[in-house]
Amino acid sequence: MTVTAAHGGVRVVSVDHAASAAGIAPGLTLAESHALCPGLTTAEADPAADRKALNTLADWCGRYTPWTAVDESGGWAGSLGGGAGLWLNISGCAHLFGGEAALLEDLIERLRRFGLAATAAVADTPGSAWAVARFSAETAEIVPPGQQKTALAPLPIAGLRVPPPVIEGLGQVGLRRIGDLLEMPREPLTARFGALLLSRLDQALGRKDEPLSPRLPVPAMAARLAFAEPIARAEDIAGATRHLLVDLCARLTAARQGGRRLELALYRSDGSVARIAIGTSRPARDPDHLMRLFRDKLDGVDAGFGIEIAVLAATVVAPVAPIQMALGADRAARSESLSRLIDRLGNRLKPANVTRLVECASHQPERSQRSVTALADPPASAPSPATADERSRQSRPLSLLPVPEPIEVIAPVPDGPPVLFRRGRRPYRVAMAEGPERIGPEWWLENDGHDPERQSRIRDYYRIEDSDGRRFWVYREGLYRPGVPPRWYLHGLFA
Repeated sequence: MTVTAAHGGVRVVSVDHAASAAGIAPGLTLAESHALCPGLTTAEADPAADRKALNTLADWCGRYTPWTAVDESGGWAGSLGGGAGLWLNISGCAHLFGGEAALLEDLIERLRRFGLAATAAVADTPGSAWAVARFSAETAEIVPPGQQKTALAPLPIAGLRVPPPVIEGLGQVGLRRIGDLLEMPREPLTARFGALLLSRLDQALGRKDEPLSPRLPVPAMAARLAFAEPIARAEDIAGATRHLLVDLCARLTAARQGGRRLELALYRSDGSVARIAIGTSRPARDPDHLMRLFRDKLDGVDAGFGIEIAVLAATVVAPVAPIQMALGADRAARSESLSRLIDRLGNRLKPANVTRLVECASHQPERSQRSVTALADPPASAPSPATADERSRQSRPLSLLPVPEPIEVIAPVPDGPPVLFRRGRRPYRVAMAEGPERIGPEWWLENDGHDPERQSRIRDYYRIEDSDGRRFWVYREGLYRPGVPPRWYLHGLFA
């Protein structure tokens, strides 16, 4: 058994069958336990490891239902109930295993093979399932619909998940079973024992909702495949993945949806789970394309002692707009081809390593675009301060320097285009110049829109070509002022 230091001394946290048979139960002090059984063997409890094991077990229970959660009651409720627990919402899933009874039998038998003793119950409400699973004499029990009152009546008050002082107080007045409370006046019970007692009773009986949250978000759509015998060969796993993709994509098509993120869960026979996730730059439902994304990652799957169940879930979906193929078919095909390339690169190299540029509402060249992950959702709209026609007339360099580089310029007119400039020690003679294109500072982003120095930050850009055919993008900062030398900068390279 395991123990931990608690208020009032060292107390028992969990027991095995032998200790339980000797009358030892969670919550007793170590001294009381030794009095009942002098030859006890104890170990220090490790709550963090227990929590991790429960999360792993909840993950494995995803083979039965996508809705799983760890029982958070813990503490005194867990001690009274005899151990930790899991919630499984099997609504709409039991038929995959031949019914609720067959599901419970399969669950308990598999846990037994893992060396875990478990009891389970199915009921209309979480409260009644919790009580029956922990306090019924049966290892597995199904409460018929609407029969919670009959199932709960013979069970102890501890099945309502109320604190020990409430249980002790009720026992002192002769109320030890849940059935004892069913016909009692509600007002005196609430006044003496608090509102939680009747709230728990109403939740267990279905008179009051008891909201529970799943451990992981429930996927929008999923496809499941169970194998008669565990599979381990790479080609078998790939074939199963292909089968699941065809099934899932058919459902997505019927719902006019596409998958943005898909996750393949492979449940091994040893109780572990292997997960593979892929993402797409835009909603996709083509099995061939999605299979190529999975194929890059399936090679590294460890099948262990064999895979018993495979579940493919679309965890993120989005509507797919119809494509008019008769008009602009070439453009649509190019866009689709680019999206597929981005998907393959992003899933092979990791999404953070594949980026793209999106437009921002700014005239400033260094702020007119920003880098985003290639698999991120494209912006709903790309606001721009210039119209498409204006942008088409104002060409931009292929390469923009991270920071404008100061240069020395000779211009025949102080506010005219340069005829010669020096970058470092190398001179460049200008053969052609086009401009200026004036770009002012964004006063709405500055603290003081009436700053008198604002004119000194106005830029006049020129597109120039030297005598060797190299093209540059340079600008003069500030308006011409007599006696003040102009400041010139190189900001980009065209080719």
